Amino acid sequence: MDSSSSCPFCDQVVPSKELQRHANGHFEDEDNDDKQRQLARDFELAQQMALSSTPYDNANQETIKLEGSLDSSKLSCERGALVKEKLNVNEKISSLIGLQNRSGFYKVEGGLMSLLRNCLELESSDSTSIVSGYVDHYQCIEFEDLGWGCGWRNIQMLCSHLIMQRPEARNVLFGGSGVVPDILSLQRWLEIAWKKGFDVPGAEHFNYKIYGRKNWIGATECAALLRSYGLQARIVDFGPKECEELYLSVPGSSSGAQMVNLIDANKRKTAKVNGPMDRFLVSRNDGVPQTGSSGHEKSKYSRSVLENKSTQKAKGHQVLVDWVWNYFSDGRICTYSHQHVNVSGKTPLFFQHDGHSRTIVGIQVKQQRNGMQQYNLLILDPAHSTKGIEKALRENNGWQKLIKRGTHTLNKPQYQLCYIDSGIAAGADLELLKKIDSLFLEL
Repeated sequence: MDSSSSCPFCDQVVPSKELQRHANGHFEDEDNDDKQRQLARDFELAQQMALSSTPYDNANQETIKLEGSLDSSKLSCERGALVKEKLNVNEKISSLIGLQNRSGFYKVEGGLMSLLRNCLELESSDSTSIVSGYVDHYQCIEFEDLGWGCGWRNIQMLCSHLIMQRPEARNVLFGGSGVVPDILSLQRWLEIAWKKGFDVPGAEHFNYKIYGRKNWIGATECAALLRSYGLQARIVDFGPKECEELYLSVPGSSSGAQMVNLIDANKRKTAKVNGPMDRFLVSRNDGVPQTGSSGHEKSKYSRSVLENKSTQKAKGHQVLVDWVWNYFSDGRICTYSHQHVNVSGKTPLFFQHDGHSRTIVGIQVKQQRNGMQQYNLLILDPAHSTKGIEKALRENNGWQKLIKRGTHTLNKPQYQLCYIDSGIAAGADLELLKKIDSLFLEL
């Protein structure tokens, strides 16, 4: 006999297998129904409380303490009622977190990154590759998100890595569910991040609403979402010096080099950064790199880049390639079978430019006969079919065209990366993560 459960919104008893569909129905046509708009706000509030720095058990203990002190008349009846109301919401948190949908994706048997390492291993011994560990590929789906969902798919790829390889991230992401949510659920989580004060300029651009919409998003939205869980997501910008205080033109424009100033000089003084996919962050003091995204401490890797004279002197898009190489090669490296394939402890990179975004999962360098070095970024593109990538890797045929991208392919005037440092911020450190800044490197 099928079990039944009570809907956390309307208290109606429905079969357990129908609970998720029934609850999601409360959000349909919310703009046309005042009651459902209130239910949506209640849902957001409950999830914000679920993501708060105070665990549920501690909240209960605090509530009991406060209610126990009512007799001492230090707390008003109104405050006691408010505490009780919050407790009632907390009792529904576990159900609300469970309503998020796990994203469907094509699961590659044995792991996609394992297949990539095998193919890299079979290449000539004059190459050295460094790759991330576990990453699932999430492709855009026709009639679902093709043409606008690349940013969300890249977030899913990053999260697949974090959940699998960083226990501390798994414990905080998406209520500790241990799953990668679908796009609609991610949109809800981003709205919650905005409501909590992460990336205010970006939130204002979208009017704090993204759920159910087909807006393009980019690296700053990725950073805001992950920072709301305490993850140390950081932004790096690459571009010409003269464009440091400008934003990119509208996404998908015919000329990525055509720059426009989307904010006047006065606004630029107070808000230079953050926003949707068509806007890139800039540092403040004429190219002098700022502190890390937390606003008070440069990341370990940022310091190593600034101290690397060869990187500082590099010209053109080689600056970006050098940064990626130093990023993946910094810190813990595990040799995989042969010496020329290594696994980095670093997360993949959210890789954005005008009109599209992808995920960098590694980098390869080959020693040329003329003594020069040839670099290839190793990229997973949401626009590609997962089955197609798997087939090419298993057959060791044609996968290079799908995954490798040489320096000569970097023909955009500006690029932006998002990466995640180790550690989980809390308290005052978490507050510092709400304002997103970046490291700017001149191309």
